[in-house]
Formats: sequence, C-alpha cells, structure tokens
Amino acid sequence: MKSLLCCCLLWLCLPLAVHAAELRIDLGHGAKTWSTAELLDRADATTVAIPDDVAFQRPMRYRAVPLLALLPGLSAGQHLQFVAADGFAAEIPAALLLNRQGSQAWLAVEDPAQPWPALAENAKDAGPFYLVWTHPQGAHVSPEQWPYQLAAIRTLPGVDARFPAMVPAVDATAAVRQGFDVFKRTCFACHTMNGEGDSKLGPDLNLPYSPTEYLRADLLRGYVRNPQSLHRWPGARMMGFPTQESLSDADLDAVLDYLRYMAKHKAAH
Repeated sequence: MKSLLCCCLLWLCLPLAVHAAELRIDLGHGAKTWSTAELLDRADATTVAIPDDVAFQRPMRYRAVPLLALLPGLSAGQHLQFVAADGFAAEIPAALLLNRQGSQAWLAVEDPAQPWPALAENAKDAGPFYLVWTHPQGAHVSPEQWPYQLAAIRTLPGVDARFPAMVPAVDATAAVRQGFDVFKRTCFACHTMNGEGDSKLGPDLNLPYSPTEYLRADLLRGYVRNPQSLHRWPGARMMGFPTQESLSDADLDAVLDYLRYMAKHKAAH
C-alpha cells in the first residue's frame, strides 16, 4: 500500500516538474530565468511548423517564442553558448541569429499538457526547451545548431579567444582554417580538442590520438556520415551527417585536413 501511494504521488508530481522547468539566459547585464509557464503565457508565443525537424527527423509543430525576443540588445559581434542538460554545448555566433537570409530561430517550449514524443535515440525527451529554426537553409544552419534539452543560454567570448590550443597557427593552409570553422560549427558541440572545450558528451578528438591516426580516411568519412557504418551500436549517441545539406563533401574534407593538422600540434596535457 505504501509503495502504491508513493507511485501515485510521483505520478502527480511529474507535470509539476515539467511546469517548474527553467531556462537561464545571461547576456552579461543580469541573468534572467524563464519558467515554462512564463514562456507559454507570453503574448508572442505562437505555433511554429517545422517541416524537417532535426531531432525528431519528421515534421513537428511547437508552441514557440521568437528567440530574439528573449535576447534584447543582442549585437552581431556577440557569441552565444547554448548549454543542454546532457552536456551538449552549441556555440552559435549572434550574427547567425541576426541573419537576413530568412532563417529564424525559435525557442520551442514543451507544454506539460501536450508533451512531445520521446526521441528515437535512447527514448530521450527533447524538452523542456529546444532551439528550432524556420527556413534554416537560408543561413546554412547546421544540425548541431538545433540544441534540445536546453538549460541555459549565455554570452561568452568566441571559441578562438577561449580555447587557443585548438586554433591553427596563422601559417596554416586555407583548407585547415576552413576545417577549423566547420569543426566549431559541427563537432565542437559534442567533442573537445586538445583538452579544450565545454562539452561533456564525446571524447577529445586529438588526445591522446586523433581519429586520423587510427582510422583510414574512407572509414572516417563513412563514420561521420553514418556512425553505425563502423560500429553497430543501438545506444550510440553520435548523430551522423548523411546529406550534402548537413555537411558537404568539401566541408568534410576540410575537417579531416584540420584533424590531421592538429594531430601534429598536440597540446601538452
């Protein structure tokens, strides 16, 4: 009887836990914390249709708030980090959010009365907050720039300033520097480099070894496109980049150039 009562109490508390979810936004002039209820009650909250959702890989509809409405005074020179509860840390320059190519960022808010379905990946929940985009192709928004399970948004100096051990030297080739830019956009949200970075999801991609030191280039390319092509593991968390839209062949080659370069420039740890 006691365990049944405990289960009932736990069940009753679940909607309240979702309602009590909070998102912390810190633009450097005083942090603001938004609750689920506050965001859903905003006058600018609306229903947004996403025809090709990155996380769910199918059309989705959300109650969402225009992200820029939550970032007053944001300027193109600023840099934002989107931190997820699972350790994912997406680095997004403010210029992308302020783009004039038609891409618009929205903060999707999970309504406890209408919870989102579980993700196919490990049956995880994408809520309570998720950064989604309408017309992402306009500004070439990467799949890694759709962070879900959001817990915080904050302004920080750019990646180059915070993590100098991962920055190629000024005499690095144009391909290496292009690869570094792609790495920051697509890989750095999950991985560290030379021991530097804020993400807690994936392994370091240079210490003690770069994947270019133990994988043939064709296998590494295949792994990036489809992680299951190298190891069949249902519990794998890495999402692949299967299409040219998600990661072009030229950008993938540039990332490999960057990884080969960094394999010769390991930090002392």
